[in-house]
Amino acid sequence: MKPLNEYERLFGLIGYPLSHSFSKKYFSEKFAKAGITDACYELFPLSEIEALPELLRQHPNLVGLNVTIPYKQAVLPYLDKVSEGAAAVGAVNTIRCSGDQLEGFNTDVVGFETSLCSWLETTRGGWSGLKALVLGTGGAAKAVAFVLGRLEIPFEMVSRTSGKDRLSYGQVTPEVVAAHELLINTTPLGMSPNTASRPELPYHALGSNHYLYDLVYNPASTAFMESGLKQGAKAMNGLQMLHGQAEAAWTIWTGPDIKK
Repeated sequence: MKPLNEYERLFGLIGYPLSHSFSKKYFSEKFAKAGITDACYELFPLSEIEALPELLRQHPNLVGLNVTIPYKQAVLPYLDKVSEGAAAVGAVNTIRCSGDQLEGFNTDVVGFETSLCSWLETTRGGWSGLKALVLGTGGAAKAVAFVLGRLEIPFEMVSRTSGKDRLSYGQVTPEVVAAHELLINTTPLGMSPNTASRPELPYHALGSNHYLYDLVYNPASTAFMESGLKQGAKAMNGLQMLHGQAEAAWTIWTGPDIKK
């Protein structure tokens, strides 16, 4: 492969760590299949978000970045403009670089909403009457909460510590689980290589009327999902969401031109 700065268009992913990422393989295969030879996608693990300006200085051909854990919120002060959707969510996972201007977007919203609705339509016939527990309170959780609000699905946020707008894991009793049929894991718990980890919940309270959606996609079936499946619940991972958000990011970066 030629040096990164010799490509006309450079795309990449920032976050830390990036061992779990599917983005480079996804976009590299997309470029190869489409015969795109002037573009490259690379991983840029940043141990701190303060390293972003130097990354941009080193690679003036950067035209698009994806943003993952733990920088979806921390990146906001570095942006010149934020889309309406990203501003409403309060988190960014896609950046368009135009000259010295950085514009932030949130394509997690598109990816999550499309995949969740399709799954619930297929398995349940829709989402009417559902209540949800959103596990985690980071940038991805904010996108999930935004979508649930738009779908008019009532939800509770769950974090390690309780607050006026969230439960702690210790407060999630079997009764709370029974009252919320949709459980959504937005944390990295269970992600490879730490595949044995899972959110601390009373999994024995789950049943056949429960739906577990895990934003983690590697492994394909997480400990969180397996714990639900053993109780007769239905479960889905985040791969469809990832595909959806990646394609939405590509559209933002390239527009409807022939290189799309």
